[in-house]
Amino acid sequence: MTTPGSRIEEALGRLLLRSTRARLYDRLIEGVEGVDVTTYPVLSGVARLGPVSASKLGTEIGLDRTATTKYASRLAETGLLRRMPDPHDARATLLALTEAGEAAVELIRRNLVREFDRTLRNWTNEAAERFAGELERFADELREDD
Repeated sequence: MTTPGSRIEEALGRLLLRSTRARLYDRLIEGVEGVDVTTYPVLSGVARLGPVSASKLGTEIGLDRTATTKYASRLAETGLLRRMPDPHDARATLLALTEAGEAAVELIRRNLVREFDRTLRNWTNEAAERFAGELERFADELREDD
């Protein structure tokens, strides 16, 4: 029997496929110097989490610490991320956005909004507004379960 939950599971499964994410990432990073499909999740994660350790970032974005550190180093080389001392642990460092990194994230977010608006272009305004509201509610309720 098909339930709303099974339909959501199927739809989210398609959205989370690596191929779907890679196509979306290609569109998001268009025109953003120093970011590729492998480094995008690291940049995006730092933008959402604020200054963060590589291990915590890796856990949050689903990469191991080694890959996270490697991609963060590439972003630091291009001037989008910086390492800073952890104020709570003198032995540790945190990853943070630079001014250029903040500008890159802003461009990526504008690209994402443009892509979503393009996807919703044939929806009525009411349907798109209802979907956005219900998706926000769904995401909030999932987070509350933590």
